Amino acid sequence: MVLSAATVVPLALSSTAAHAATRVDNPFVGAGVYVNPEWSAKAAAEPGGSAIANQPTAVWMDRIAAINGVNGGMGLRDHLNAAVQQAAGKPYVFQVVIYDLPGRDCAALASNGELGPTDLPRYKSEFIDPIAAILADPAYANLRIVTTVEIDSLPNLTTNAGGTPTATANCDVMKANGNYVNGVGYALAKLGAIPNVYNYVDAGHHGWLGWDSNLQPAIDTIKQAATASGSTINNVQGFIVNTANYGALHEPNFTVTDSVNGTSVRQSKWVDWNQYVDEASFAKAWRAKAIASGFNSNIGMLIDTSRNGWGGANRPAGPGPKTTVDAYVDGGRIDRRFQTGNWCNQSGAGLGERPKAAPEDGIAAYVWVKPPGESDGASQAIANDEGKGFDRMCDPTYTGNPRNNNNMSGALPNAPLAGAWFSAQFQELLKNAYPALGTSTADTTAPTAPTGLAATATSSSVSLSWTASTDNVGVTGYDVYRGGTLIGSTNNTSFSDTGLSASTAYSYTVKAKDAAGNVSAASAALSVTTSAGGTVDTTAPTAPTNLAATTTSSSASLTWGASTDNVGVTGYNVYRGGTLIGSTTSTSYTDSGLSASTAYSYTVKAKDAAGNLSAAAAVTATTQAGTGTGGAGCTATYKVSSDWGAGFNADVTVTAGNTAIKSWKVTWTYAGNQQVTNLWNGTVSQSGQSVTVNNAGYNGAVGANGSTSFGFGASYSGSNAVPTLTCTATS
Repeated sequence: MVLSAATVVPLALSSTAAHAATRVDNPFVGAGVYVNPEWSAKAAAEPGGSAIANQPTAVWMDRIAAINGVNGGMGLRDHLNAAVQQAAGKPYVFQVVIYDLPGRDCAALASNGELGPTDLPRYKSEFIDPIAAILADPAYANLRIVTTVEIDSLPNLTTNAGGTPTATANCDVMKANGNYVNGVGYALAKLGAIPNVYNYVDAGHHGWLGWDSNLQPAIDTIKQAATASGSTINNVQGFIVNTANYGALHEPNFTVTDSVNGTSVRQSKWVDWNQYVDEASFAKAWRAKAIASGFNSNIGMLIDTSRNGWGGANRPAGPGPKTTVDAYVDGGRIDRRFQTGNWCNQSGAGLGERPKAAPEDGIAAYVWVKPPGESDGASQAIANDEGKGFDRMCDPTYTGNPRNNNNMSGALPNAPLAGAWFSAQFQELLKNAYPALGTSTADTTAPTAPTGLAATATSSSVSLSWTASTDNVGVTGYDVYRGGTLIGSTNNTSFSDTGLSASTAYSYTVKAKDAAGNVSAASAALSVTTSAGGTVDTTAPTAPTNLAATTTSSSASLTWGASTDNVGVTGYNVYRGGTLIGSTTSTSYTDSGLSASTAYSYTVKAKDAAGNLSAAAAVTATTQAGTGTGGAGCTATYKVSSDWGAGFNADVTVTAGNTAIKSWKVTWTYAGNQQVTNLWNGTVSQSGQSVTVNNAGYNGAVGANGSTSFGFGASYSGSNAVPTLTCTATS
C-alpha cells in the first residue's frame, strides 16, 4: 500500500478539539502524525512491508542539500506541504531530524557529515537559518513541528572527549572548540523562537549514558548548550533516547536490583555496572534528573522504538538460569546484541512498539525517528560525496574496540551507505518484530489501588493526598470520588474538593488508571468532616527566618527558622530563581544536581491549610569549585567510578602544582558512614569519618604539573555524597 500525501494516519489514541497552533505540553496527544510518502512507498514495495507502510516516521535533514531535496526527492517544504494535506485541518505532528553539526559524529565514521570542525558559520547560515525560515512559514502554523536536535553530538562530549578511556581526537577537538555546544544552542534558539516548534534534544541511550559517571555530566552538557548562543532552557520541550539505536524498551526478565547467589546483576558482563537495563527506565530517570538540574517540569521524553523489538524465535520466554549472574542475564535478556555499544545494522533486531502517544507514565510518545530499512552505515568502504566514511563497527567481521568492550560488531553484511535503503535489514526487522506484525500487546493489567489516602479540611474544602499507584506499563492519572460520584481527575497524587458545607462529613475514594483504560480497585474510603463555619482564614504565616545555605560542588542545603501562623503552618515551598522546586514540612531542604562554581538564588515561603503563603525569605548560595581543593603544592579530585548501593569504587587523581613534589597526602571527611575497605597505590588510615591517604613509596614524586592516582573500594549505607578533598605536599 502506497500512501498519498492526503492520507491521514493518526496515532492510536482519542482525538481532541484542541487547535494545533496552541502550545501544549505533549504535542503527540490528540494529534495525527505525518507519514513520509517516500519512505512509505519503499516500505510498501517490500514483501510484507504494507503491514507497516502507514506508520509515521521522521524526515531527516542530514545535509544542506536535503533542505531542497536530493536527486529529485522531496525537500523540507515538500514534506511540510504534504503534512498540511494529511492533517486536513486537524491537529497534526510533523517530525524532523536536525543533523548536520560541524565535525558531526566525532566518535564514529559512518555518519560523518559534510561540515568540518570549524564550519559553525556555515552551519548557522546555510543549514539552520534556511530550515528555520521554512518552518516559520505561516502556511505551517497549524502543524506541531517536533524536532530531534543533533543526535549523538553532546553525549559524545561526555564519553568520548576530555581524557576518557574512549576519547577520540576528533571529539577532543569538538569539545575544545565549543562548536557542538554553540551549534546546538544556536539551533535551539532559532527553532525555539517559532511558536509551533517543539525541540527534543538527543540524550543517547541507556547503554551509553546509564552510568552515574555519564548521566549527570551529559545533562549538564546539554544544559550548557541549551543556554548557549542566545538560547534558554525554555527552548527545550524534552529529550529523545535510543535515536536510531536498538536498546530494548523493557527488559521483562530481570531488573537492575536482582542478584544471583549474592552477586548483583550489575556485575554481569552485559549490564557492566550500569544503573539501567532498558530505555524506559533510563528515559524516566533522565527526565527526573533533568528537571532537578533546572529544566522545566513539563518536559517530555520520546523513545525511538523503530528497531528495538527483538522478537522472533530467539526472544527468551523467561529468565535465564540462576547458575551464575551472567547465565541469568544472558539467558533472559531480550536485547540479543553482543554488547550495548553496538549500533550498526544489528543482526536479529526487529521492529519495536508502533508509534503511540503517552504510552506510559513519564513518556510523551514512542516514535519511529529512524525509518526502518535505512542503513546505519556501509559494510565496506564506498566512495561518496556525502562525507560518510567507513566505520568498522558496520563490518560483520570486526572484533570491536574499547567503546564496545572489544566485542564483535554484530552488523549485517552487504550494507549500503548510511541512509540508503537496505532491503535485507528491512526484512530482518519485519521477521523479528515485537509486537509481531498483525498482533497486539494490549494492556489488560490494571494499576494497583492508591494507598495512604489522607486529607486536610477547612469549612468549605477538603485537600486529599495519597501514595502513587504502580502499573505494568504506567499510571496516567487518578479519578477522585465523593460518596461514589466521580468529582474530578488529576495526573498528580493530590486533589482539592471545594464548595463544601461546613461541619459536614464526606467520604472519598481514589482509583488509578492507565493509558489502556484499565482502572484500579478503589482506595480505602476516607471520611472527612469539614470544620465549623465562621471567619475564613486569610492570615498568612510569618516569613521564615534566618534562611541559610551550605553547599558542595553539586548541592545546596538550606535551613531556616520556623514560621508561625494564627491557625498553623502546614509546610514550606522552596523556590530556585523564582521556580518552585519542592515542598517540605520540615525547616530544611537540599537541592541537588547543581553545577559547580555557580550562584543560585533561593526563596522559601511558609504556607497554611487555607493556602495562604507568607512573604519570602531569600538567600544566594554559590556552589563549591569541583570535587577537590588545593593544598600546598598539589590538588586532588575524587570520582566515583562505580556504585552498587551497598558499596562503591572511587578514583582520586593527585596533580602537582608548578613545582615538582616529593610526597603527598590527601585528606577528607565523609558526611555519611562510608568505610574504606581496600586501597591501591597508597596507604590509608581512617578514624570515624576522617580519611587520610599517603603516597606509596613509588608514586610520591610527581613532576611539575604532573599527576598520579590512587583508587579504593568502600562500603556504605544511606547516602554517598562526594567529599571535599585537601591535598598537601612536600617539595
